[in-house]
Amino acid sequence: MRPISESEIRASFVNCSKGEAARLGLPRDFADLENWADLDFLGWRDPGAPERGYLVAEREARLVGIALRSGSGGGRGFTARSICTICKTTRTGGGVALMSARRAGESGRNGNTVGQYICADLACSLYVRGKKVSAGTLLDETLDQDARIVRVRKGLDVFLNRVTAKVA
Repeated sequence: MRPISESEIRASFVNCSKGEAARLGLPRDFADLENWADLDFLGWRDPGAPERGYLVAEREARLVGIALRSGSGGGRGFTARSICTICKTTRTGGGVALMSARRAGESGRNGNTVGQYICADLACSLYVRGKKVSAGTLLDETLDQDARIVRVRKGLDVFLNRVTAKVA
């Protein structure tokens, strides 16, 4: 991913109002972010509202941002495993959360949402590159890193298509 500015981030959101995008909290380390090449998307939890998350990705030569909300249910037990549908990282102890996103456009204004199980910290890109390690037991992976990165991008594309109502 190329480096992006705060104004580009705020202008990229497709499923919230301009006012909501203007008020969202950026990642705490945004000013110091240097690992752009390791990111397939920029994802973060809102520092002021932890149940909210945001994801910004490059698609078809433009940025697409989506606002997310995590489920308010209690976390699963430490030994229960969940798998992220984007990066296929297996996590324990609530490391994967059901995130919902309002659909873009009229459908979202009518209350329609899309849900997806995603790494709770939205760091899928870093997990597949080995820059961040998942707590818990990892399953054997037969794909090499390049193939895992392609899988993340495809999984992200499917999710973004569902939010933006494009046919996958």
